[in-house]
Amino acid sequence: MSLDSIRIVLVNTSHPGNIGAVARAMKNMGISDLALVEPRKFPHDEATWRAASANDILEAAQIFATLEEAIADCGLVVGTSARGRTIPWPLLDPRHCAEQAYAETRRHKVALVFGREDRGLTNEELQQCNLHVNIPANEEYSSLNLGMAVQVLCYELRMAHLSGDLSADPLAEWDLPPATPEALARYFDHLEETLLEMGFLNPKAPKQLMTRLRRLYTRARPDEMEVNILRGILTSTQYQIREQAAKTAATKEPEA
Repeated sequence: MSLDSIRIVLVNTSHPGNIGAVARAMKNMGISDLALVEPRKFPHDEATWRAASANDILEAAQIFATLEEAIADCGLVVGTSARGRTIPWPLLDPRHCAEQAYAETRRHKVALVFGREDRGLTNEELQQCNLHVNIPANEEYSSLNLGMAVQVLCYELRMAHLSGDLSADPLAEWDLPPATPEALARYFDHLEETLLEMGFLNPKAPKQLMTRLRRLYTRARPDEMEVNILRGILTSTQYQIREQAAKTAATKEPEA
């Protein structure tokens, strides 16, 4: 188990100084894996200046075009959220989040995802996360800058590391690793396609169907084999639908 398995992901950061402040917060707590999704300005002198002695983290930072790419190899993805959601999602405070996240580092990479300075993560981005974490700041002044938010989470991760308590791992006795975000994304695409073919999903009035299904499967955290089984069911369903459609079309063909 190691803090090396923790990845801090910053999405579409506006100010390069904030990236430097995050690098410094990470190094303070012994975390080094930084991923940047479409940063507005990076590399940048202000990021280097704000990082102080953490320039090695900036130099090693990986830059991605999409969040999907940044978390593709992670088994647990936690998104930071400051807002109430129309559809509730599993929500943790920083301490319980760090306990579970650190416990799972012995199995796979864990990503903590932070959104834009002005508006955080979009609903679509949050739906790619298994869990959400909220920092319970003073309600009268709850605004934390990006560096402060990362510092809080990294501190709790370090405390979990120092305690060595792994009791929070919900997959400790599981036989297979959880499906990757990439595998789940392919499954959701396959599921939506099948539901459209069945006529169950109305594209003109989808409401929140796919969002609720994403929440269901993301919360359940199916493993690799389970996702393969689910996709096999969808493939069989599609075959039956298409075969029946072909038979129906054949019976309607006029006789020569």
